[in-house]
Amino acid sequence: MTTKTYAALLRGINVSGRNRVPMAELRTLLTGLGFGGVRTYLQSGNAFFTTAPEDERALADRVGRAVEEHFGLTVGVLVRDHAYLRAVVDDCPFPAASLEGRQLHVTYFSEPVDASRLASVDPAAYLPEEFRLGDRALYLHAPDGIGRSRLAGVLDRSAPGPGVVATTRNGNTAAKLAELTSG
Repeated sequence: MTTKTYAALLRGINVSGRNRVPMAELRTLLTGLGFGGVRTYLQSGNAFFTTAPEDERALADRVGRAVEEHFGLTVGVLVRDHAYLRAVVDDCPFPAASLEGRQLHVTYFSEPVDASRLASVDPAAYLPEEFRLGDRALYLHAPDGIGRSRLAGVLDRSAPGPGVVATTRNGNTAAKLAELTSG
């Protein structure tokens, strides 16, 4: 049987002590769903698994329902394959290799984001911070880190539309997601 490696990105877990999801328990849960090669990366909701090729939205729904049933948490879940995650890293409009991980962030979206949603954001007002929209992703270059970013909050409120799941990872994690799904 042909299998494919996917990353499941869970939004807003293990952040500031809320929405606690122990990674060992998440691995057990995903294995119980019939996924193979389950592993996690960091404590912030990055899981990897193999399964027969399947629609990413259907996989995300399946993982989201299982998390809700097991942990009692309703969290956004995105599932992406290696080709997409590699393209996000390769298409980064900023010099990722010369930046610290805290200076570059990628927000992954469940759906394409219409650029008009960001039309009201005046890029010059936030320099030296910058952003670019990609394929179901938004890249943020924040030289002083996301914690001090004035632009990050504006983008969080502006970019995703109703019903769009969005979750952010730093540049180092984005690269690791691509690496860990390479099979």
